[in-house]
Amino acid sequence: MTPAQPLGSPAPLDGSIPQESAVKAVNRSLSLYVHVPFCSVRCGYCDFNTYATEDFGNGVGLASYAQDAIAELEFSVQVQRASGIAPRPFRTVFFGGGTPTKLPADHLVSILNRARELYNIQEGAEVTTEANPDSVTAEDLRVLAEGGFNRVSFGMQSVVPQTLEVLDRTHTPANVPKAVNWAKDAGLQVSVDLIYGTPGETLQQWEQSLQAAVSYRPDHISAYSLIVEEGTKLWAEIRRGKYEMPDDDLMADMYLAADRILGEAGYHWYEVSNFSTHSGTRSTHNLAYWNNDDWWGIGPGAHSHIAGTRWWNVKHPLAYANRVRAGESPAAAREVLSESTQAFERIMLLLRIREGITLEDLRPWHTPQVLEEKLKWLSRQGLIDQQALDRQRVQLTLQGRLLGDAVTRELVPDLNTP
Repeated sequence: MTPAQPLGSPAPLDGSIPQESAVKAVNRSLSLYVHVPFCSVRCGYCDFNTYATEDFGNGVGLASYAQDAIAELEFSVQVQRASGIAPRPFRTVFFGGGTPTKLPADHLVSILNRARELYNIQEGAEVTTEANPDSVTAEDLRVLAEGGFNRVSFGMQSVVPQTLEVLDRTHTPANVPKAVNWAKDAGLQVSVDLIYGTPGETLQQWEQSLQAAVSYRPDHISAYSLIVEEGTKLWAEIRRGKYEMPDDDLMADMYLAADRILGEAGYHWYEVSNFSTHSGTRSTHNLAYWNNDDWWGIGPGAHSHIAGTRWWNVKHPLAYANRVRAGESPAAAREVLSESTQAFERIMLLLRIREGITLEDLRPWHTPQVLEEKLKWLSRQGLIDQQALDRQRVQLTLQGRLLGDAVTRELVPDLNTP
């Protein structure tokens, strides 16, 4: 079961972008996201738009996916030109899923090559694909590297079999270090994703996974807390009482363990859940999201954002293929964000990254006295860094990262106030 899409206004079949957004887009950076919705097995916690099948009938499926994605890429150029936007070089490219490496490596390269032909890709741009450690070979990674990919993100999640079983993860933990070494040998930067807070997971088991991850020496490690979304298999199992979620104190201890163990190993936080060896190994693509840049999403259910206009594609691969093959926009709906909504989201997202936000971002939403009082209180509570505040910036402390939602509620304005 995949989650319901957000509500929005009808999206035009010609894909046209509102004039106000088109004018603003000219000087904004652009990224590309390609959603590959295929998986060998659908994990019990996953609420992404994924399918554990390769054939949807009518010539639609894994074998035809690259062709359909390329058709949407070509359509996207037509849409932007018709809206008065000249194609901008992609600053980052990211293939996500699903499991992108369910596609043959040369299919992924063919999509990337067509993106390069249509848009150009900035010199030194980060080009990433996600991968299941069981879904790639050393040869696949070599083909990807030679084809222009320079980064791979492996879904590791845990090294504890019991935890992987609860998550319905099917990969073999011993394959992670093998895949990491293959990627390094191919010249790729490597990131691994971990998840903490799985029902039944102990602090010691989480620390075991962290220690294993750092022993592989990837360039980047993501440590996400498990969020169980309504409608997933794991959500239903928890409702039935099969599993029980960990309490907030254990979740906090797990985050503190991640910060300590990763920090001691030379990984520095730059976003609440993301740690890198240095600034050059941060995920530039994810930073584009947190900085609210523009991105074009290709594939079933993919989301796009162009200068305040957001839209999302139809979810089912068959419906998606029918649209793009007919030369129509695959968008299911869209929304044009108000200035206040954009400001709200900017504050909410930038608070998550190490550099934080400037006081200028907050001043339009609070009187000087109220803002000063809020910031003093947050500093006294140890939630924001006083030295950064002296430099006119708001940055989260370690305690602030644990209570980031509370900090956001203090500083993010009500949308109904200017």
